[in-house]
Amino acid sequence: MIITDLNVLVVGNPWKNWIFLELHTDEGITGHGEATGGLTSSSIAARLDEIRDLVVGQDPMSPRAVWEHLRKSLYFEYGPAVSGIEIACWDIVGRKLGTPVWQLLGGALQPRLRAYANGWYSGPRDPKGFAEAAQAVVARGYTALKFDPFGDAYKSIDPADLREALALVEAVRGAVGDDVDIMIEAHDRFTVGTAIHIGKELAAFSPYWLEAPVESTDIAALVEVARSQPVRVAAGERFTEAFSFGELLQTRAIDIIQPEILNIGGVAGLVTAASVASAYGGWIAPHNAQSPFTTVINAHVGAAMPSFLIQETFDDFGQPWGQEIMSGGATVRDGYIELPQGPGFGVEFDTDAMAKYPYSPQNFLRLFKPGWETRRGDRS
Repeated sequence: MIITDLNVLVVGNPWKNWIFLELHTDEGITGHGEATGGLTSSSIAARLDEIRDLVVGQDPMSPRAVWEHLRKSLYFEYGPAVSGIEIACWDIVGRKLGTPVWQLLGGALQPRLRAYANGWYSGPRDPKGFAEAAQAVVARGYTALKFDPFGDAYKSIDPADLREALALVEAVRGAVGDDVDIMIEAHDRFTVGTAIHIGKELAAFSPYWLEAPVESTDIAALVEVARSQPVRVAAGERFTEAFSFGELLQTRAIDIIQPEILNIGGVAGLVTAASVASAYGGWIAPHNAQSPFTTVINAHVGAAMPSFLIQETFDDFGQPWGQEIMSGGATVRDGYIELPQGPGFGVEFDTDAMAKYPYSPQNFLRLFKPGWETRRGDRS
């Protein structure tokens, strides 16, 4: 079997343009992948177009070989585009063999995967509104949820703004009770000293973790924060190499890593990161702020990994048409993602439905812009 073409599909989600791809083969099997980035999309779509000739003619039944070919051809520069192609190859392998990807990875270690909700808060930074929204999340069966209460703070935070952030956390904790885990996202915002102070203040509300409190590629800074305040620290979504997780975990100050499958090299990259976590007695909680398709991909890999802890998902709190542009998305029941079925990833794209939601240059979430939490992208 060989790859005969690569087709790029861009879908205009209001706060992040989603980028999908299809790999076509000479046997009529089409594999689906995702290459969504953070705050860029046109450049990734262009990269996929540019490397098409490197992909056509390759054997998709050997995803790792395709990934290595691309990685070397691009002089070790890779990211969502290369990860998305690798993912599509795994989809083809599963479809060809008639089995789910999780079976190809050695089989499922658990019949369902715990999930935590994100994207559920989309209004003003008001304690009452956050509390009501959090209650709605729990009413859907979720036992964990994450949010960033820090507004547009950067490096430091004014005392009044910190009191406002803590009021949001207190309101959410009061609304969901003590048996629901709350994760606090900081989006790489703070200096070490500020992060330590904030962690000590947050401890009263028993957060499950404080995520990326400082620049998350600065391992020494992450470790300093983890050791200097009582709240568990999690990080790693920006890492692009598995050895970075080893450097983080070997300090024994942090035991939860958050690989982003579209940054780390696709399915094999996430498997490698999970193996590193296992080697150090740690856990993976895969980052996922992409489309419902990436939730499914993560679920396939997570199901086969002994170091899996919990999976992030936005799917129940995004655009209502998010599940209409594809079939076979992940289902969350009682706070757990049900094990995906079907050959490959078990997802089919509806390209006609996707075409109804075109790219927009306003579809970007600027995290340090006042009001970003309304998730209106660059719209005022």
